[in-house]
This record gives sequence, C-alpha cells and structure tokens, in this order.
Amino acid sequence: MIRAFAIAAALVCLAACAEGAEGNAWYQQGDANYDAIKAADDACKAKGGSFQLKKDGDPTHLGDFECVMPKGQS
Repeated sequence: MIRAFAIAAALVCLAACAEGAEGNAWYQQGDANYDAIKAADDACKAKGGSFQLKKDGDPTHLGDFECVMPKGQS
C-alpha cells in the first residue's frame, strides 16, 4: 500500500513539473534553433516588440523566449 502511494505521489510531482507557466510542457514549444528563433523574432518585431529570453530561461527551448512589448503597448 505504501509503495502504491509513493509511486502515485511521484507521478503527480513529475506531471506538475512537466508543464510550463502557460500550461504547455517545455518540449511542446520545440527546440530553439536558428530558424525558429528568427521566425519568432521577425513576428515579434512586426508587432513592435522585442524577442527575449525569459528570466532564468533555457536558451535551447523556444518556449523560454517571449515577445516583450514596450510599456504602453499590448
């Protein structure tokens, strides 16, 4: 019984860690290769923003980048 509880608790913890802040797992966003970053940067600049790595983000994960808009723009 204790073993089953320990396994269930471990699975719950692992599932919670697999999702990012937006509710997507980091691997669902894809790798941050040159082409992906270039396309996202161009799309962000077209909206008037700046494409940047999030604080403490992993530069190899595309989901760890964000389009930062100047203050006063949304």
